[in-house]
Amino acid sequence: MSDQKQADGAGAERRKASKKRKGQKNALIDLVAALDEQVVLKRVEKRLSQGDDPLTIVEEVQEGMRRVGERYEQGKYYLAGLIMAGEIFREVMEMAQPAIEAQISGEESGRVLIGTVEGDIHDIGKNIQGMLLSCYGFTVYDLGVNVPPARFLAEITRLRPDIVGLSGLLTSSYDVMRETIAMIRDAPVLQLADLPIIIGGTSVNEQVCEYVGANYWIVNAMEGVRLCQRLLAGKGS
Repeated sequence: MSDQKQADGAGAERRKASKKRKGQKNALIDLVAALDEQVVLKRVEKRLSQGDDPLTIVEEVQEGMRRVGERYEQGKYYLAGLIMAGEIFREVMEMAQPAIEAQISGEESGRVLIGTVEGDIHDIGKNIQGMLLSCYGFTVYDLGVNVPPARFLAEITRLRPDIVGLSGLLTSSYDVMRETIAMIRDAPVLQLADLPIIIGGTSVNEQVCEYVGANYWIVNAMEGVRLCQRLLAGKGS
């Protein structure tokens, strides 16, 4: 009977802890979505000091940013809201980066070249991806925004990255992505034919990936890090 009570008590404590974690997660997501910068930063600082997993915190902030993007698309937020969300993420990353790097071996993982394609000047998602890849030991070559296909090809040929990432928020970016990828694949450099190319953006999907001729697509920066890790691991095996 005593053992049963102890088991019931332990189960209750686990449920209580799980409920608390869920409440913290939802609270942070909601705060980011509401663009409550100061409260977000205080909440993140407190959770990091308590030893919470920094990557979990980053993913929650990303979910909040995704909701900001949805509200922008619905006309509830203006461009300033997107910019503020990007600034909040940047500050959170600065706070979380030491804890993230402490979890990583510190060995260089590989080289990734990224850029937002020609005709698109959105860079929040690209910058987030670059920051996270750097935290994980990748060398990141960031070409910036509004990058013409010819410049992508020239820099890829010069730098010889292991992976290339094309970013674009606008649907009009898809044709430019397709042109850029075709130029890379048709280049007279044998190694570029098999170079892994990833596209990223809030509205990309499998159909877009197939249309533009990319190998992979992502809508989440942590997903992008894990994909790059798998690609590098496969290359080394």
